[in-house]
Amino acid sequence: MTKRPGHAHSTSEPILMQTFDAANIDKEYQFYDEEAARVSQKIDEELKRDWVRRKDAQRRQVKVMLLGQAESGKSTLQKQFQLYYAQHALDHERPLWRPVVYFNILKAVRMILDELDHELNNLSIDDSLEGQAVAHSLAPLGDLSEEFSGLRTKLVPLVAMEDSLASELSGGVAVTGGRTGVYVRAGWQALVTPLSPNRSRALPGTGGLSPAVAQVTSLASRTLISVQNEVDELWKHPAVRILLNNRRIRLDESAPFFLDSIKRVAQPDYLPSTADLLNVRLQTLGVAEHSFDIELCGSRYNWLMYDVGGAVRRHAWVPYFDDATAIIFLAPISAFDQYLEEDPRTNRVDDSLQLFTAICSNKLLKNSHLVLMLNKTDLLRKKLEAGVKVRKYITSYGDRPNTYADVSEYFRAHFIQVHRRHDISRRALYVHFTSMLDIRATQDIIVNVGEAIIRSHIAKTGLA
Repeated sequence: MTKRPGHAHSTSEPILMQTFDAANIDKEYQFYDEEAARVSQKIDEELKRDWVRRKDAQRRQVKVMLLGQAESGKSTLQKQFQLYYAQHALDHERPLWRPVVYFNILKAVRMILDELDHELNNLSIDDSLEGQAVAHSLAPLGDLSEEFSGLRTKLVPLVAMEDSLASELSGGVAVTGGRTGVYVRAGWQALVTPLSPNRSRALPGTGGLSPAVAQVTSLASRTLISVQNEVDELWKHPAVRILLNNRRIRLDESAPFFLDSIKRVAQPDYLPSTADLLNVRLQTLGVAEHSFDIELCGSRYNWLMYDVGGAVRRHAWVPYFDDATAIIFLAPISAFDQYLEEDPRTNRVDDSLQLFTAICSNKLLKNSHLVLMLNKTDLLRKKLEAGVKVRKYITSYGDRPNTYADVSEYFRAHFIQVHRRHDISRRALYVHFTSMLDIRATQDIIVNVGEAIIRSHIAKTGLA
């Protein structure tokens, strides 16, 4: 008789069931519960401490916005803050500014040559009083066409490098509207420094340039050294001086400084000086953040400065900075005889007043400490001393004296009037006359403004 298959265990040995001690199980579970509670409590305490630390760090963060139209001096003010509070960082960046200085010189030389061609070719048909006066001043110099043709020929290799240098510095950034020059985004320094092997970030501490930028910089340096005498001859030529004095040639504000220093800059071992860094011209796109640690009354504060590039679409950035501690608005009052590049009908001082009006009336910015810097007073003095009449460009100035004291007070009164009429929070306005190139005077202002802003921040946050 065959055995009927049964359960899998039916033919095996009897299975002995293991018995458990309930008391031991309870103790073991109790141990795990207590350990888990301790770990959880430790995590909670660390999270609370981290939250307190972050909260305290946030309370000690002072957010300051630099606002103003393009070429108002925002980037120069930022460098002044960096020079005062973080000079080591500025020193580290010096080599990176070398190609930018070269670009400023190349652009100035090209603009002089272009304007010379235009003026000398059209002066004979200019029957205006100004044109006749310029022609009369140039007459004793004789026929200049052959002389300038020879200079242009020698300077062609230098001028021809402007676009390639601008392209490498811009890193592919293009600006609509046909505008030329170097336009860089925030953090451009990292784009022109060598990258680490993983190509993700700039090598720290190198202070060098990327291979492409280094190559074009080296070529620009060698070319500038070879034609420095010709650049100097062009810059000091009597005809160029006459056209400059009669405002027939207009250069960037930095151009005279660098052309006067051509022999110093055109050296193989050239490294930009502090004055070079403050004078150099570079158009920044976007919003750049700069961080400084400031000591006041024994406490340390993290000063976050936001340089809003002049080419940024206006007011698009406002919602991101509604918690700003302070706004420093820069208005270049020397620009009374200039007009916007994007709108040649709008006077630059009028444009500054319109932008300041918008800031005063913006509800999102109503709680920010407000500082007004009427900037570029050194250039204003030079223009007035050269006989440039304010009423020619701003008719409302009327018959007031064309002196620095009267003109500067006129502009100050207009900005104060805008604040009184349009500031929705009735906050105080702190006004300073400034020249960003005057290091000592500007840093005195920086200390005063910085302390006032931090005291306002302390009062607002309740920090002791």
